Formats: sequence, C-alpha cells, structure tokens
Amino acid sequence: MTGAMRGYYMFSVWLVRLFTLNCLWIGFTILGFGMFGLMPATTAMFAVARKWVIKRKEEVPIFRTFWTTYKKSFLQTNLHGIFFLLVGYLLLTEFRITQAGSGTAYTVAMFATVGVMIIFAMVLLYFFPIYVHFRLGNFSYIKWSLLIGMIHPVLTIFLMVAIGAVVYFMYISIPILICLFGGSMTAYFIMWAVSKTFSLYEKRESVTAS
Repeated sequence: MTGAMRGYYMFSVWLVRLFTLNCLWIGFTILGFGMFGLMPATTAMFAVARKWVIKRKEEVPIFRTFWTTYKKSFLQTNLHGIFFLLVGYLLLTEFRITQAGSGTAYTVAMFATVGVMIIFAMVLLYFFPIYVHFRLGNFSYIKWSLLIGMIHPVLTIFLMVAIGAVVYFMYISIPILICLFGGSMTAYFIMWAVSKTFSLYEKRESVTAS
C-alpha cells in the first residue's frame, strides 16, 4: 500500500471510528431519557477516547468499552450531573438577576458571576478526562478538575478557544458535521490534550483507571 493510499485508509478508519462513537454517545444519551443518559454516555465516550490516546495503534473494542463504562458509571456520574445541573442553574439565575439590575453593585456582581461561570466551565472541561483516568473519591474529581485547570491556564484557554472555534467553523460551514462527529471529535481532542498533564499527578494519586 502506497503512502497516499495508506493515509486515505487510516483517514477513513478514523472517520468510521469517530462516527460510531458519536452515534453511541447520542443513542445512549437518548436511551437514558436524555437527562439521565448524558453523563454516563459522555463518560463512556471519553473512556473510549482515552484508550485511543493510550493504546494508539492497537485496536480498541468501541462498543464493549462504551457499554461497560456506561453501566459502571451510570449512578455515580448522574449524581455528579445533578450537582452540575444545580450549580449551573444557580449561576444562570444569578447572572440574569445581576444583568437585569442597575448600579455599581449589580455590575460588580455580574462580573463576579461571569468569573465563577468560567471556572465552572473549566471544571466541566476537565471532569470527564480525569474521571475516566483516575480513581478518586466523589468530591476529588471536582477538586482535581479545578486544580489541574488552574495549574495549566495556557492549556485551559487553548482548549476553550480551540473547541469554540472548531464548533463555530462547523456550524457556519457544514453544520451536519456537528451531529456526525461533534461529540467524539471533541472528546478525543480534550482527552489527548489533557492526558499530557496526567504524568505529573499519577504518582500523587497512585491509581489510574484500567
């Protein structure tokens, strides 16, 4: 197989992999009635992405890895999901209240709320890679998501800007790509980038997910 043909073959293989994983993510989110399926389905998607990042050239059983993680993490990730939902709702409510008000106090409160919302988005950004890689206590996943995000501000900003730019480009050019590959491509990209920091913390936490 020539270099060009091999490159086309590998490109096609990865398209199929990403499409399959994205379909599983959407399908199992719906299977869990949306609200209860999103967190375990997203966790399972990151678990597959993690194996792709770690094993590289080895074949990864996509469905088996996804289904095993989905079942195993269903309860715990939904508990985290309820926490995130409540915090997000409170932040959004606070933002609307401060936005509607006038005066210096409201302006200061609004900027403070926006700052907390950015931190909240950062925790969500790191939560799933950390969850599928480390074995920690429930609160520790949130704590380490916050710590790693703040310790690596350049990586955090890069991820937020890159993801936002790619999604925007897809939306204005070929929106269907978001439905076909949006979730899986984003998960793989985040997992690949965040995993570069894990060697700094693995000895401290001692145990990683299998």
